[in-house]
Amino acid sequence: MTTLEKIASKHKDWLRIVRSFGCEGDVCEDVVQEAYLKIHTLLNKGLDISYDDDINYFYMYRTLKSLFLDLCRKEAKITKVNIDYLEKFAQEEETKQYKDIEGKMKQLDTLIDKMYWYDAKVFKLITEEKMSIAELSKKSGISYYSLYNTYKNVKTIIKKEIKWD
Repeated sequence: MTTLEKIASKHKDWLRIVRSFGCEGDVCEDVVQEAYLKIHTLLNKGLDISYDDDINYFYMYRTLKSLFLDLCRKEAKITKVNIDYLEKFAQEEETKQYKDIEGKMKQLDTLIDKMYWYDAKVFKLITEEKMSIAELSKKSGISYYSLYNTYKNVKTIIKKEIKWD
């Protein structure tokens, strides 16, 4: 009988030990299975946990305890959230963001309408018509740097006037 088979023959003892840590249900079985995997890996590396033709219970106890504590630490890091709350929260955030964007777009339209016609026209051609400054310069015959500075100034005014949270 191999060492791993000897360990597996005491399966009920290992489950009892893990339950004594406060573990319940299928989680106990999972911890013991993890212990088997860990012991198997260590046995392949040359570990000897035999003790007078039996298994070293203390070593198994320490292995099971460390795996259980690792599991507890991992579960402590995970925040469990009720799915209904999460869906409701996501819907509220989506509605709130939509209203914010809608309000900001109205502000932007109002601000552009108040600007000098030339500045507004250059900004709309570049942003709405997706025309590059170089292309606009070629078509209109206006200096590239003049258009660039106008566009940059309009963007600066918009950033200054419309505050995003």
